[in-house]
Amino acid sequence: MCSERSQRGVTLIELLVFIVIVGIAASTIVSVMGNLGRQSAAILPNKQAQAIAAGLMDEIMAQPFTFCDPNDPAAATATSAAACAALPETLGPEPGETRGGALPFDNVNDYAGFGPAPIAFPDASAVANLPGYAAQVTVQAAGAIAGVPAADTLLVMITVTPANTAPVRLRAVRIRHAPTT
Repeated sequence: MCSERSQRGVTLIELLVFIVIVGIAASTIVSVMGNLGRQSAAILPNKQAQAIAAGLMDEIMAQPFTFCDPNDPAAATATSAAACAALPETLGPEPGETRGGALPFDNVNDYAGFGPAPIAFPDASAVANLPGYAAQVTVQAAGAIAGVPAADTLLVMITVTPANTAPVRLRAVRIRHAPTT
């Protein structure tokens, strides 16, 4: 009545082989995922240092690069440091200026020589400070670049050092392209 063909199924041996193969594949996947988890924790300080350096570079590059301090009445129109009314801009902060202080940095030049300083955020209530990380900023003349005079270029270098890890370095060039920038 029943043909031999309709009675066909999976044997116990076939089922055991299938279970062994699936078990080996599952244990391999779990092992790989565990290794990835351990490795991702090891690179976290470096990734955080990269993010800190990029954020600090964005902060610096957003500042004006003028011949005069932005508080100088001639800052918007001066085409040389001699045209400043009273406050020509030089490398380093003006007296009393600090990063994120009551009198904050207001020009790219002000960041020259900043650090090494622990990483702190302007709103400490939003994010806790990162212990073990320090930032250092160097600002110097970049020299003439593609026809732009050396006096109108700055090389900004940021080094962020996480605890027990190699430092992360970023470099950028800022060009003064008009009196108001």
